[in-house]
Amino acid sequence: WTSTGDYCMNGITREKVIVVCRAAGIPVFERNFSLVEAYGADEAFLTGTFGAQTPVGEIDGRRIGSGDMGPMTRRIRELYKDLILQESA
Repeated sequence: WTSTGDYCMNGITREKVIVVCRAAGIPVFERNFSLVEAYGADEAFLTGTFGAQTPVGEIDGRRIGSGDMGPMTRRIRELYKDLILQESA
């Protein structure tokens, strides 16, 4: 899930993550969600130019999933890395 853009910046990194997810068949849901819904996430990450996909281990002291980078975040990070390598070649 990602915000519709009402509560996050519609940056290039976010856009590229959405593109690679859709290309890989990973569902992307753009909708606004509550903080309470985020507490129940299996995994969470932030996107940004320098951090690419930065895992979120906790929100407000509540652990998200295992508290570490999850398998989906890891997969998305690899897909994103491959895209960046292709675009820079």
